[in-house]
Amino acid sequence: MPSVSSHRACGASIPVPRRSYHRSVSRTIAHVDMDAFFVAVELLRRPDLRGRPVIVATGTDPTARGVVMTASYEARRYGVHSALPLAIAHRRCPEAVLIPHDIALYRRASARVMEILRDYSDLVEIAGLDEAYLDLSGSPAPKARARELKRRMRAETGLTCSVGIAPNKLLAKIASDLEKPDGLCLLQPEGMLEAVGERPASLLPGVGPRTKERLAAMDIRTVRDLAGTPPAVLEGAFGSRLGRSLAERANGRDDRPVVTERAPKSESRETTFPEDVSDRAALRATLDRFAGEVGKRLARDGYAGRTVTLKIRLRPFRTHTRSRTLPEPTSDPAVVRAVARELLERFELDAPVRLLGVGVSGLTSAGEPAGDASEAPSSEPEPLALDLG
Repeated sequence: MPSVSSHRACGASIPVPRRSYHRSVSRTIAHVDMDAFFVAVELLRRPDLRGRPVIVATGTDPTARGVVMTASYEARRYGVHSALPLAIAHRRCPEAVLIPHDIALYRRASARVMEILRDYSDLVEIAGLDEAYLDLSGSPAPKARARELKRRMRAETGLTCSVGIAPNKLLAKIASDLEKPDGLCLLQPEGMLEAVGERPASLLPGVGPRTKERLAAMDIRTVRDLAGTPPAVLEGAFGSRLGRSLAERANGRDDRPVVTERAPKSESRETTFPEDVSDRAALRATLDRFAGEVGKRLARDGYAGRTVTLKIRLRPFRTHTRSRTLPEPTSDPAVVRAVARELLERFELDAPVRLLGVGVSGLTSAGEPAGDASEAPSSEPEPLALDLG
């Protein structure tokens, strides 16, 4: 594959300093990302909205606490993006059409998308309803295969996708975002800094808000800054594991294989209340319902977990988590409920509650022995899923 190429231009090819490293496995990975997926699916049943700014959200009342799930590209021009509070999105684009989410519909569309992808590789890793990795290492012409995949996707589903092709998953995901929508981009490690070197370091997996803040304190703000920082400096600041990972990813190196089945790390539920809640009885009722749903889902899927986490957001926007790790993994809703209630009762409510959630992490398959764990709040707790029910 060329260093950088595209079915439109994926950046001009200019020399970039090349770092030598050992690549133990030669792979060709494609990352397929459906374009504005939830909106695109909605437009299949409402074609009259094509070309207009459209927002799929958790609600349709711009004065309530809904959240944007996906915005059409017409709406994105106004600065509307996923996870943006609906009130802000409405102020930025008041003419946007608001559509309430229909997760059942999106799941059906996603299932059809994944069926098509499995016709192009025996190794498909589903990364979400709207994205997946394909191992195309055995294909003599991966770019032609990707073009055919895109053509068939449009013909059979009416949806478009962007595809990134690279020697590893990290670069493939980056490449799929470079020419959206309906893009096709090939990217090699030596072309990475040319393509995204000036973007924020938070573009890279593993660079969350806390790591971004610590990097900024070291005057490391862009991907290029991070790539040029000696690994020893990063390991000294972040520890050997994270420091080495940051150095590797900033230089486009990633040895992760495509995994066809991924064990879940956590199961959780959360909700943002339409109005702030101060009544502990109401909070307990919500917590009880979520704990029951989490426990039943774990039992249904054959998992149990050891760490129960309470997530609570107070007015105006202070988010806290409290966790307890159990001696043995559980999927019993009564146990999850009791621990979640205890965590809530021990939490000092000095302001009304905006958001409440409960999750179970440290999952193992039912009957599988669990490793040791200590009872302590996690410094980086597992994220709680958005309540879509």
